[in-house]
Amino acid sequence: MAQTQELIKSLKSALKAQGKTYADVAVELGLTEASVKRLFSKQSFSLNRLDQVCHLLDMEISDLVQLMNEQQQRLQQLSIEQEMEITANVTLTLVTVCVLNRWTMHDILSYYHISESECVQHLAKLDRLKVIELLPKNRIRLLVAPNFSWHENGPIQLFFQKKISQEFFSTHFSRDDESLIVLNGMFSSQSNAELQNKLKRLAREFELLNNDDAALDLAQRNGITLVLAMRDWQYGLFKPLIKDG
Repeated sequence: MAQTQELIKSLKSALKAQGKTYADVAVELGLTEASVKRLFSKQSFSLNRLDQVCHLLDMEISDLVQLMNEQQQRLQQLSIEQEMEITANVTLTLVTVCVLNRWTMHDILSYYHISESECVQHLAKLDRLKVIELLPKNRIRLLVAPNFSWHENGPIQLFFQKKISQEFFSTHFSRDDESLIVLNGMFSSQSNAELQNKLKRLAREFELLNNDDAALDLAQRNGITLVLAMRDWQYGLFKPLIKDG
C-alpha cells in the first residue's frame, strides 16, 4: 500500500512537471474530471489506466517506477553541522528557504537585494549540501524528499525561534488571511496523543497544499507560516495562587 501511495505521488509529480491537469487525464481516460479526482484520492488505478496516463506523459510504467525510486532516494534531513552552516549566514538561510519553496533564481533576485554572484555562491553551497542540483543557466532542481524536515530543536528551528517568534506574533491576527486560536483545557494522556496525531495530519495537509501550489507563478503565491504547538503549561499569572503540596 505504501508503495502504491508513492507511485501515485510520483504520477502527480510527473503530471505537474509537464503542465498536465486532471482535465487532461479525464480526456485521455474518457472519464469526467470528478472521476479522475476520485481515482487519485482513492489510489484505485487499474494497470490499464495507469498505462494510459503514462502514455499521456510519453512515459512507460517502468519510467514512472524509476521516477518513484529517484524521489524516494532524495534527501530527508541534513546533518546538524550542515544546518549550522546554513544558519551561520542570514542570506544563505534566506536562499535556502526560497529554494525549498520552489523559487527560481530569477524570483530571488527580483524580490530581494541580493547580487547575482552572491546568489550563485549560495546556490552552489546548497548544491554541495545536496539540497539542490544547480543546473546550466542557474536553473534549480530541488533534491529534498517530500517528507524533508529540519532537526527537532536543531540549528534551523532554534534560529527561527530566536529571531522570528517575536516578529511573528506582533500582529492582531485580524486580517482575512490570518488566524490565531489559543485554547486551554485539561486532557487525559489518550486525548493528548489523539490531538497530537491530528496536528501531524494537518501538517501533512499543509505540505500537500504547498506542493500542489508550487507549480504556480510566484505572483500567485503568498508566504504562509503555520505554527502548531501544544504542551503541558500553566499560565505564569496564576502560579502564585497554586497551593504547595
